[in-house]
Amino acid sequence: MFAVSLGEDGAELGPLEPWHAGELLAHIDRGREYIGQYTGLADVVTDPESSRAYLVSYAEKAAADTGRIYGIRLGGGLVGGVLFRTFDVRHGTAEAGCWLEPSAVGRGLVTRAARVIIDWAVEERGIHRVEWRVAVGNTASIGVARRLGMTREGVLRQDYPRGGERFDTEIWSVLAPEWRAGRAAR
Repeated sequence: MFAVSLGEDGAELGPLEPWHAGELLAHIDRGREYIGQYTGLADVVTDPESSRAYLVSYAEKAAADTGRIYGIRLGGGLVGGVLFRTFDVRHGTAEAGCWLEPSAVGRGLVTRAARVIIDWAVEERGIHRVEWRVAVGNTASIGVARRLGMTREGVLRQDYPRGGERFDTEIWSVLAPEWRAGRAAR
């Protein structure tokens, strides 16, 4: 398996594959309540079978070139991830997302990992628009969108059902020319 360095702290980014199902489940179990605040991942990955099925679904997306999933590792252990929930080369659009367990919060891991995958999508795959959808109250993820140079485009009211309630979702995005200009300024 390949891994991309995310910096001097030893953090790495690499693909999550079906054979990582046990590791993914253990990671979700460590941070289930925290991860589940704003994502449905904690509801989807609940046992070995569902963990494997989730990763198989992303392996199928990768094979079809419609999505990707990557794990963030720190000290050799899985602590979070970034993904392309959708990936459409023909239309030049993708939706990126993330999750992180509490032990890894506040280190800039998601921002660094998202930069790697967005740069790849824009420069290698020709993606023109990358979206970031985030629950209105998820200030950490909104901060990532800002650090990535994304623009807040609006709010989808009561867009996301979770736990018997409906939540608003902010839409953030960055366009390829903006991404390149922001990268040149870093």
